[in-house]
Amino acid sequence: MNESSRSNIKEINISNEMRTSFLDYAMSVIVSRALPDVRDGLKPVQRRILYAMNDLGIVAEKPHKKSARIVGDVIGKYHPHGDSAVYETMVRMAQNFSYRYPLVDGHGNFGSIDGDSAAAMRYTEARMSKISMELLRDINKDTIDYQDNYDGQEKEPVVLPARFPNLLVNGTTGIAVGMATNIPPHQLGEVIDGILALSYNPEITITELMQYIPGPDFPTAGLIMGRSGIRRAYETGKGSITLRAKTEIEEHANGKQVIVVTEIPYQVNKARLVERIAELAREKRIEGISALRDESDRNGLRIIMELRKDANANVVLNNLFKHTAMQTTFGINILALVDGQPKVLNLKQMLYYYLEHQKVIITRRTEFELRKAEARAHILEGLRIALDHIDEVISLIRSSKTTEIAKTGLMTRFSLSDKQAQAILDMRLQRLTGLEREKIEEEYAELQKLISELKAILADEEKILTIIREELTEIKERFNDERLTEITQESIEDLEDEDLIPEEQIIITLTRKGYIKRLPLSTYRTQKRGGRGIQGMNTNEDDFVEHLITTSTHDYLLFFTNKGKVYRTKGFKIPEFSRTAKGIPVINVVEIDKDEWINAIIPVRNIDLEKNYLFFTTKHGISKRSPLSSFANIRNNGLIALSLRDGDELMSVRLTDGNKHIIIGTKNGMLIRFHETDVRSMGRTAAGVKGITLGKEDEVIGMEILEEHEDVLIVTQYGYGKRTAADKYRLQNRGGKGIRTCNIVEDKNGSLVGMKSVTEDEDIMIISDSGVIIRMSVTDISKTGRNTIGVKLIRLDENSNVSAIAKVPKEEEIDVTDEENQNSDVTAEITEEN
Repeated sequence: MNESSRSNIKEINISNEMRTSFLDYAMSVIVSRALPDVRDGLKPVQRRILYAMNDLGIVAEKPHKKSARIVGDVIGKYHPHGDSAVYETMVRMAQNFSYRYPLVDGHGNFGSIDGDSAAAMRYTEARMSKISMELLRDINKDTIDYQDNYDGQEKEPVVLPARFPNLLVNGTTGIAVGMATNIPPHQLGEVIDGILALSYNPEITITELMQYIPGPDFPTAGLIMGRSGIRRAYETGKGSITLRAKTEIEEHANGKQVIVVTEIPYQVNKARLVERIAELAREKRIEGISALRDESDRNGLRIIMELRKDANANVVLNNLFKHTAMQTTFGINILALVDGQPKVLNLKQMLYYYLEHQKVIITRRTEFELRKAEARAHILEGLRIALDHIDEVISLIRSSKTTEIAKTGLMTRFSLSDKQAQAILDMRLQRLTGLEREKIEEEYAELQKLISELKAILADEEKILTIIREELTEIKERFNDERLTEITQESIEDLEDEDLIPEEQIIITLTRKGYIKRLPLSTYRTQKRGGRGIQGMNTNEDDFVEHLITTSTHDYLLFFTNKGKVYRTKGFKIPEFSRTAKGIPVINVVEIDKDEWINAIIPVRNIDLEKNYLFFTTKHGISKRSPLSSFANIRNNGLIALSLRDGDELMSVRLTDGNKHIIIGTKNGMLIRFHETDVRSMGRTAAGVKGITLGKEDEVIGMEILEEHEDVLIVTQYGYGKRTAADKYRLQNRGGKGIRTCNIVEDKNGSLVGMKSVTEDEDIMIISDSGVIIRMSVTDISKTGRNTIGVKLIRLDENSNVSAIAKVPKEEEIDVTDEENQNSDVTAEITEEN
């Protein structure tokens, strides 16, 4: 390397160079590409497109011109980047589903809400829309500054006059380096009202501004769920709002429900949305949709979802909101360039900077008009002087050899300026008529008045504000329309799991070995007394169904264990299995200990009710009453429900209103009835008091609430049972031995295994320890006295015993049917749709 080459080498720190170069690049992207100016709400490419169209005369009143011509002019003069970037920007500016108020009037295929691309720019045509003309209004009145274009051959505007607040009205989105902006569109009239309010009251708060600008207004309409996200975004510049599709549920004559989607969230691809719904329906991730059609046309959007008869439309909707783009989140990030610097803005700041921009525009326009008026008045003053001395002027001009001599003579003789003298020389002879002289005088007088008014405007900011208000009001009157997006009052957070589960009656079964499952109540159909029943669960030889309750998928389930602890879950959280499945270990549902088992399950709709109580009875006859509200907060690892004495176990728990009669039945056929107030209300961990005095080798098998119109139904070990009227059991004091309710014959009916208080409007379900279940109407069970054996209710296999009974809502007597395969598949319409 020679000395001259070595002298041209400059040593630099590569770290510093990378930092400097990247910052230069980042600022170039931020300022020159990705972020809008707070004053006109436009990025450079958008501003250049509109300016080029205006310069070419492709305005709203003129015919459309080829898009390729516009794009070529933009990239040739102002935007030295790819033509596709310019054309895609222009296409978006023409889409009424992308812009709240489109700035380009497109002719031809400019894409669709289904994600279809626009036709090539050689096929489409465009011109400025009427409202975009307002962005450039007064641009030729020295209202804005210009800068050199990329090659210094042309001038381009630094910012447009923007006679309406485009940043808020149309919003914008852009990703720069290390920052991004996402400003939602708004309704024009509301934003203008907000600016007017700010112009009258500079101290107005954001809360007060929200009375005029309640929230974003998207071109695809839809629903905004709640106002909290809007308020946060308006106050801090950052926030998040939830958008939902607008839906209607229609009832058809055949009993089926139909979900109709008429509006979808902003920036959602309709075709992909329909595909996603179809996919979820086919995969059974969303149950209940039998047919899906897109009936959208030029008159509006319309997606049809037909539901099966057994489907719950609200549950299907909630699943659609959770799993598809029918509900989306719009993250608001109000970032814009203020004096060339990126800045996060709140609502008031955006309106303030726009209002200040308009003050500059009106001031500069007024100064321009004043200069123009003064220049014209100056000319008219010269013409007036000439007309007053017309003979002398004509003589001077006739005697001058050249124009320059004449001009100099006029300037010297009458103290005129160069422009005045030139105007006199250019004056036509017809201006010498009396009528023309009057016109000059009238024009001069009007100009003097105009000059006075313009000077007054420049001297008074309130007059400037008045002009801004009048012109904004005029724009509002011309372009205002109705709000599209509805803002709901209630905020919607993440959907709760139960919102996605249909509320239906279910049966919860729990075996002695701790296997639990749920299945629809309709699985079991009513049979006549003495039937064989249907197989309800496959169990091991040493296991049997011990608990069977009916509840709702949305109810709380309180699980009380033999140790006196309570656990809680929701009905729908119990896994659903087929009729013959064993289920899963209950430890997978509630976190019970290894030496702990469930002895009572209580379904509860509202766990916070102050007026309700839980009544407990143990195997040794101890009873306790505690307010239900004491169990409102239950940890995953359970809570102590009552303290047990040694060797005792919790047997039964019932929900009461504080004013019921309690009956307690024992294995040896004894029963006591007393008022629950005999047991005072106690704290959650109290041990309780004696409810019934037990005989030798006797124990409690059940506790129930008894109403006067109810009967006491008992079922014995070998399948015998009967009903006895409530009035056959006298009211006693708690703690007594009770009276006999059943004649126990050890070899025939066996000991008592179940006791229920029932009415004739209910059914009873009897479960054997081999898993056989029979359902029958209470009316099919004989009504007899207390001290009788009863009648055979279920035929049991050899070595099989009754293990539990449960009462369920009444059902009409029909034949046993297998309904496991009733759920139909989604029809072929979905497949054909995609």
